[in-house]
Amino acid sequence: MWAPYDSQGRAAWLDLTTRAWRVPTPRPDRSGGEYHLDGRFVTDVPGLHCAIAEALLGPGRYFGREWNAFKDCLCGGFGVAPPFTLTWHDSEVAHRALADVVEDPEGQLSYFEEIVQLLERRGVTVVLR
Repeated sequence: MWAPYDSQGRAAWLDLTTRAWRVPTPRPDRSGGEYHLDGRFVTDVPGLHCAIAEALLGPGRYFGREWNAFKDCLCGGFGVAPPFTLTWHDSEVAHRALADVVEDPEGQLSYFEEIVQLLERRGVTVVLR
């Protein structure tokens, strides 16, 4: 549902999911299994976070809206925690679209590369397709 929006609309979508899921429902996190990320619409940072949340938890769910929040969500308490496998379909779309987005203080990695590296460091097997 977020895919047709521009970057500003996607950021507004993330605002809504953040408010809706600010207090996670107390339940054990799921670990293991395989999740599929539809990467066709990951053309900006908000789109990346919308797609990851949708892949891991379902439509309209929250799993971080930016780098630090995403790192926090990977620690558990939001419904899924590593280890698991994330198959990222059409990953090249995000790789190209986010090539110039750099959050790394050293300026060595794109946002896409940072996210993939973070996932892997936290115990996620990332399969880029």
